[in-house]
Amino acid sequence: MDNFLIDYTLHLADTSLILAQRNAEWCGLGPVLEQDIAITNISLDLLGQARNYYQYAATIIGGTATEDSLAYHRTEREFKNLLLAEQPNGDWAQTILRQYLFSQFQYLQLQQLQQSHNQQLAAIAAKAIKEVSYHLRWSSEWVIRLGDGTTESNQRMQNAISVLWPFTGEFFIPANYEKEFITVETLQTPWLQNVDAIFTEATLPIPATTFMQQGGKQGLHTEAMGYILAELQYLQRTYPGAEW
Repeated sequence: MDNFLIDYTLHLADTSLILAQRNAEWCGLGPVLEQDIAITNISLDLLGQARNYYQYAATIIGGTATEDSLAYHRTEREFKNLLLAEQPNGDWAQTILRQYLFSQFQYLQLQQLQQSHNQQLAAIAAKAIKEVSYHLRWSSEWVIRLGDGTTESNQRMQNAISVLWPFTGEFFIPANYEKEFITVETLQTPWLQNVDAIFTEATLPIPATTFMQQGGKQGLHTEAMGYILAELQYLQRTYPGAEW
């Protein structure tokens, strides 16, 4: 059994699943109907990506492993998602910025994964990047709209930057299981260049060097993670094996 492949596939699945769960919290609460539908569809896209990765991981693990058992029966310390994905929604500005920062990274990540020697990961990446290109366009347009909008919307975006920026460094700190499949360190420069271009148009500052949080890739999470799993896993934990 290739433990590095399993861990990396679960890392990709977990990040997409947790961010999908966060975005889904906006369902019915978006600022206008069109954007309510947009953030919900992004959530569904991410959920679909998570399913593809979980299904692949389950085939490698074998035995009784399924996409459901991997999503619903693992503990907080077993999840390997990026810390950014689990951060609370906050206001609309914070949700938008979280999605933008991740989508800008994920797009570059999937570009590289399409060239992976692992054909299954490459195939999932090729499919997912079409969705992520929309996520990136949608979220970047909102960053510009809010940053270059009113005094209040600009301030809300700056507040969101101060909260979320310290979680972006983890993107580029490779876990041992990542190194065989991707070189995340090489993505930092193009990511920063792209973010800087959007922030400049949005009249938003790139933060000065700050302490970067990490640990999500190794199963060390923020307090928010436990609450997400309590809601996400409630049905399967209460009624094991329940199906619609």
